Amino acid sequence: MAIYPKLNQFLICCFVSIGSFAYGYDLSVIAQVIASESFLERLNPTINETSAVVSLFTGGAFFGAFAAGYLSDYLGRKYTITTSCAVFILGGILQATCVNIGMLVAGRFIAGLAVGSLCMIIPLFQAELAHPSIRGTVTSLQQFFLGIGALVASWIAYGSYVGLAGSEKQFRLPLGLQVVPIGLLFFASILLPESPRWLAAHGKRDQALITLAKLHSYGNVNDSETRAQYHEIIEEVEFEKANPTVSWIGLFATKDRARRTSLSCILQASVQMTGVSSIQYYSVTIFRKMGLTTGRTLLYQSINSIIALIAQALCFLTIDFTGRRWVLISTNLLSSVCFIVATILMAKFPAATTSSRPAQIGFIASTWIYNFVFSYGIGPLSWVIPSESFNLQMRSKGISLATMVSFAFNTMIGQVTAVAMERVGYRFYYLFCICCFTNALFFWAFLPETRRVPLELSDEYWKEAPLFVPGWKPAKDYSADLKEKANILEAGRRFDVDSIDELKEEVEHNE
Repeated sequence: MAIYPKLNQFLICCFVSIGSFAYGYDLSVIAQVIASESFLERLNPTINETSAVVSLFTGGAFFGAFAAGYLSDYLGRKYTITTSCAVFILGGILQATCVNIGMLVAGRFIAGLAVGSLCMIIPLFQAELAHPSIRGTVTSLQQFFLGIGALVASWIAYGSYVGLAGSEKQFRLPLGLQVVPIGLLFFASILLPESPRWLAAHGKRDQALITLAKLHSYGNVNDSETRAQYHEIIEEVEFEKANPTVSWIGLFATKDRARRTSLSCILQASVQMTGVSSIQYYSVTIFRKMGLTTGRTLLYQSINSIIALIAQALCFLTIDFTGRRWVLISTNLLSSVCFIVATILMAKFPAATTSSRPAQIGFIASTWIYNFVFSYGIGPLSWVIPSESFNLQMRSKGISLATMVSFAFNTMIGQVTAVAMERVGYRFYYLFCICCFTNALFFWAFLPETRRVPLELSDEYWKEAPLFVPGWKPAKDYSADLKEKANILEAGRRFDVDSIDELKEEVEHNE
């Protein structure tokens, strides 16, 4: 029995999101690793070395995202995923078997290269495979599976910390298990379809049509909407051939290009300035300021991972109905409120002078609420919006650059948080209180709604959108444009291939 096309697209996008799972796992597990007594005794790191263990993972991801911009155009989306998985496995093995801090740092950096590449290519791959009506859902899977990875890691970390105390397995087991899901993705990635848009751009148009039909119309190449999408892709490819390939500088060559690129980069930077990475990496250090032990902190963070996963599930179920713009604005405002409460509690009830259980509960609650809000809106939309804002010419480099900015800010936060919490304490939270509020204000002013705008019409949409967007409505319904073209094709245009069998024979001959 054939699988319903949109379900088929969804399942494929879920599978490739294993790469996002690995990112979430690594983000979460490192808090337990650097806090484990066995880790501290075996490797005896300084505070700067501990910061390097955390931050060089995202430092590697910065360069991985840059490389993926080229690899995805040269190798294709599918084989970029395969290559990245192989690199991640090498990095994971080095981490789990490390005999000194240098080996661990090297493993973190290598795994980071792979994660940067995966975080760039996965939402791009998903956006190019999925129908516009579910594109927000499938690209938000990046954050959902990141949350699953964090959930699994937090409970493995907590169990290892409590159950393997006194053994080096306390930190080696959590580090080693990260290669298992990526190994599955590595071996099974051969079964993935290639992006129809990449195939068409590389002269494999027949194969692009077959792939598009398999994904969208049970393999029927004569389906009117499939043909409409195919012609949209071909028109965009022909336009790309007639115009110079967009370079890194070309991302800023026109006002609408510069605007899309800048907004995507600012969005990714804004995510890190909400404080999420500080809490993920240094939860033990931060919670200690409220008098909470390492074991308690890891337990609370494990519960926090469940809360995040529920929020992420709600996001991918609703995001194609709620849109992007107001969800991003409101979740940033709510995040600011949560950090204001947490800052007040840390200032009024420091662990060094008092230990107030109600204050601890309030601090934990504000952290959990922030995590829910972030996981519902801010985190998922940081991947959704860039993936649907660029045309084919710009897409790989545009998403690559935005992802690089994310990891650059992530690296900065990872490097400074431990030192900042040591030297200025709760005052470090002022940064997040302010940034969450200014994020909301900025996106209210400058970010247009991108829901259901076909990728091939992104240029037209962004040229129409004004710089200051409050109150603006587009002149036409962009989501209806593809259906209109499908109706035109259905009414009179005859396709240039007589049968699916003839088309398959031609593809096999070309291969």
